[in-house]
Amino acid sequence: MSPMAPPTDLTILEVCPRDGLQNERIPLTVDQRIDLIQRLADAGARRIEAVSFVNPKAVPQMAGAEEVMAGISRHPGVSYSGLVLNARGNERALASGVDEVNVVVPSTDGMSRANQNIDVAGMLTLARQMIAEAKAAGVTVAATAAVAFGCPFDGEVSVDQVRAVVRVFAECGVDEIAIADTIGVGVPAQVRALTAMVRQEAPGTPVRFHFHNTRNTGYANAAAALEEGVRVLDASAGGFGGCPFSPAATGNIGTEDLDYLAVRSGYRTGLDREAISETATWVGGLLERTPPAMVGRAGVFPPVPSTERGAA
Repeated sequence: MSPMAPPTDLTILEVCPRDGLQNERIPLTVDQRIDLIQRLADAGARRIEAVSFVNPKAVPQMAGAEEVMAGISRHPGVSYSGLVLNARGNERALASGVDEVNVVVPSTDGMSRANQNIDVAGMLTLARQMIAEAKAAGVTVAATAAVAFGCPFDGEVSVDQVRAVVRVFAECGVDEIAIADTIGVGVPAQVRALTAMVRQEAPGTPVRFHFHNTRNTGYANAAAALEEGVRVLDASAGGFGGCPFSPAATGNIGTEDLDYLAVRSGYRTGLDREAISETATWVGGLLERTPPAMVGRAGVFPPVPSTERGAA
């Protein structure tokens, strides 16, 4: 799409409070995480992955998920989601009052056993139950096929491996299907192939992608997804993020960088890019490191009047 084309809405699902923090050396307090979520909502984020209902012994950075959800001052029109990996996590999420649950199923046995202590077939059986419980509770259900582009344990991942996971999601009638490049190995050709597969298996179900920029292909993948008509993408303020099984990970694609790419290409996001960058700098101070994202350092081009940020 050229910069002169009519604007098209792009939803950026903000994952900094979850994926952005889960692998950091310095865990943020519950109050700091609540503050982060508040800042992101103030900056225009309308979908925020606020928490992860994992075992805090395994991921101490995500401890206190219920306290975070209880402490949020909810903005009208903002959806606050929680990631779940198992039945106990799903139970906790529904009790906490999340607006969405994100049920994650790895596409490979290696990752599924390492991350969730069960193979893919067993995880899909659990996912059916978790999705049904969430739907019965009236909660929006997104389902994510993790390591869809490559696995740190099993190597290459075929489209058909991801298809087997997506097919179950479609049978369960989830509200959205997400495809995750969990360790940042994907390229645009895979984005196109996986988008076509999801649309074949789940026609009419919205598709979302989750990209990491570990090998500097995250933004090329995002552009490819946009060209394929995908209108929801995950990103993390500052580009923070990483998978515990990808020790060299550089982070998620940055919200402010994706926003710059999208807005300059004619899309409308509704985000205040400057406020996102300021939030990323603030988070970086708490984490004692520089945000990986680039726009916060370089600035936008050309300078955007404050009344037009996120809508140019």
